[in-house]
Amino acid sequence: MGAVTSAGIGTETSAGTDTSAGRLAGKTALVTGGSRGIGRGIAERLGRDGARVAVHYGSNEVAAKETVAAIEAAGGSAFAFGAELGVPGDAETFWAEFDRHADGLDILVNNAGIGLYSHVGEVEEADYDRVFAVNAKALFFVVQKGLDRLRDGGRIINISSGVTRIAFPVTVAYSMTKGAVNVLTHTLAQELGPRGITVNAVAPGIIRTEMMDGIPEAQRSEMAGYSTFDRIGEPADVADIVSFVASEDARWITGQYIDATGGSLLGV
Repeated sequence: MGAVTSAGIGTETSAGTDTSAGRLAGKTALVTGGSRGIGRGIAERLGRDGARVAVHYGSNEVAAKETVAAIEAAGGSAFAFGAELGVPGDAETFWAEFDRHADGLDILVNNAGIGLYSHVGEVEEADYDRVFAVNAKALFFVVQKGLDRLRDGGRIINISSGVTRIAFPVTVAYSMTKGAVNVLTHTLAQELGPRGITVNAVAPGIIRTEMMDGIPEAQRSEMAGYSTFDRIGEPADVADIVSFVASEDARWITGQYIDATGGSLLGV
């Protein structure tokens, strides 16, 4: 059976240069899977930008509370709420928990997801169903049931993946889920444009999270070599892009797939 593992998780959240503190003041932002890795980096960055941040978690309440504490220690405002995704009724439960803490939303970052690392001939049906349930179906219905909470002029930012551009046979089913996210992104952008809502996808490559713990140094060097910058990305590299897309500066950008892989495999 193919291994199903958490995607985009970790604890390192090194920050990029912050020149825009306060530009999201008065906004409420929600980051799904916001307790660790890329999600935590995004949540902390939006907090530094002045947004009140809802940190969603699926199971790790401790990590979510640590993220909230980090945001508050930096002078921001945040709260955590839990809801498992990929199960029946997940979107209803998700929004019911959010509504206990906030009235309305300005920025929705769909980051939560799991990985499936198996070649096409090794993928088990149960694993296939699970990765689509979390990465595509849950995201779809979280958005659907959240549209009446999202204020006009808001932002939806979907975290996609560079594997929709680069063929990695070992991630075929996972890659398919992110392809579905890309289609949803440009379709929603067209539908929500009249409300002034922008919808974009940000697609990371290899990012340094706790998933990399235990990977031999030689393999890490190979992974770093995928990027034209010859390094592995940091959560802040993605978070800073999300910060821009969430801001008023990006008001004329919608329906776009933004490659955030550090120029991975450009010469292939």
